[in-house]
Amino acid sequence: MTIGIIGSGAMGAGIAQVVAVAGHEVYLLDQSATALEKATANIASTLRKLAEKGKMTAEAAQAATARLHPTTVMQDFVGCGLVIEAIVEELGVKQQLFRQVEVVVPADCILASNTSSLSIASIASACQRPERFIGIHFFNPAPLMALVEIIPAVQTRAGLAEEVRALVQGWGKLPVLVKDTPGFIVNRVARPFYGEAIRLLEEGVADMATIDWVLTELGGFRMGPFALMDFIGHDVNYRVTESVFTAFFFDPRFKPSFTQKRLFEAGYYGRKSGRGFYNYAEGAAMPEPTRDEALGRQILTRVLAMLINEAVDALALNVASKEDLELAMTKGVNYPKGLLAWADELGLPQVLGTLDALYEEYHEDRYRASPLLRRMVRTGQTFAER
Repeated sequence: MTIGIIGSGAMGAGIAQVVAVAGHEVYLLDQSATALEKATANIASTLRKLAEKGKMTAEAAQAATARLHPTTVMQDFVGCGLVIEAIVEELGVKQQLFRQVEVVVPADCILASNTSSLSIASIASACQRPERFIGIHFFNPAPLMALVEIIPAVQTRAGLAEEVRALVQGWGKLPVLVKDTPGFIVNRVARPFYGEAIRLLEEGVADMATIDWVLTELGGFRMGPFALMDFIGHDVNYRVTESVFTAFFFDPRFKPSFTQKRLFEAGYYGRKSGRGFYNYAEGAAMPEPTRDEALGRQILTRVLAMLINEAVDALALNVASKEDLELAMTKGVNYPKGLLAWADELGLPQVLGTLDALYEEYHEDRYRASPLLRRMVRTGQTFAER
């Protein structure tokens, strides 16, 4: 199968590398010849380095590079069996793009978006044949991150999701099947990791360095929430939070914070701009955490309860299967363990007790416990048994 990729930025180039290494002829499309030249050079360089490290043979690296065809002409997609879009997260722009793509590609060509937060049904609605449209959401960097979310729209024909899942699995990835709901799995379930950490900061429970220390040292997460938001960039992370909040009809569970919004408005995007929650200027000292384990356990318990509640609610609403929810959070954002397994380990009554105590204290709907969690505590069921 020949595959077309639209957009030669970090994500588009990463996807192009994945499919070229998997053996497909790849047409990488961008309006900018300069951007294309840079992307293809970077891919070729990356493949050479992988060969030098023994991760692939020199012949395989050369063959994958030869299968990559940069182009500024959409007509080159005329023989494609799959086209994946990886451009700016703007619905109107994506819709207009697929109107143009549909005129060029064969009638049986699968059309896909790499969107991380937009409705797949909305993008598909711009197509004459929306039944061949689907979401294929990679995580950055695409060559390294195993997880891929497969999202059928309401218009997607029966069987296409499983076909795409098998195709992506053949690329050496771990695909999970997700309902077309805001944030899919990862960008939905992970919101409290950021949101509740900021809330703790705003309340003065602890400073950024301490909260990051708690989540990494006591919780086992690879990065703390503030360091991670700075790494992702507030231009990305804040926009996703705002998008998910709006898409969920302003559900308080996903409410953005003014603290992060002000950083976004100031252009303090994090590492990429030299300043975010932390100051990354040369010579700037990073703050030291307060290593108080008793305080740390309180913070960890609160953040974990919120994360687990979101995972439980996603399961209750059939956003994905239990197995795919666990796989998404361990492979998509490298959580130390699946949140449902973590809930069993902590004990569901303790998780529910934490949420109910927070609700009693704040009377905010963001702390409402999932009905499924409450029901399971009442019946004594665990997720391992479910």
